Amino acid sequence: MCDILPRKARAMLHRRHMITLTLAALAAPAKAQPYLAEGGVALRGYDPVAYFTHAEPRRGDPAISAQWGGATWHFTDIASRDSFLAAPDRFAPQYGGYCAWAAAQNYLAPVDPTQWQIVDGRLYLNASARIQRRWQRDIPGHIRRADANWADLRP
Repeated sequence: MCDILPRKARAMLHRRHMITLTLAALAAPAKAQPYLAEGGVALRGYDPVAYFTHAEPRRGDPAISAQWGGATWHFTDIASRDSFLAAPDRFAPQYGGYCAWAAAQNYLAPVDPTQWQIVDGRLYLNASARIQRRWQRDIPGHIRRADANWADLRP
């Protein structure tokens, strides 16, 4: 069909098609940021809500899970899962679940979910106990630098 249309008509159809695709992309809902998910599971299976409600990391149950941010999240109980789904940004770790200290140094690194801290209501994770101690030497400075770096680091 395009072969019988004049070149100007084909160009106009192409422009309309490109405008339609652009508008559709702009109108599409934003997706949640992708989270570090080894084997598709965020936080290596730890319950993100437990850090806040139990003040400790607790392994979640794969039978009590939810999909969010491109990952599967495990929870210790249904109440934790429901709390997370009601406000995932409140419970999900900062920097996509990557190491907070590494983000402050302008690179991404996986985490040890047992190396954590809640600061101003936000969950921060680090790669190891040694890195956690480094991060704790200047938490406000590291958060400031990681926040500034995150836009460029975000996967």
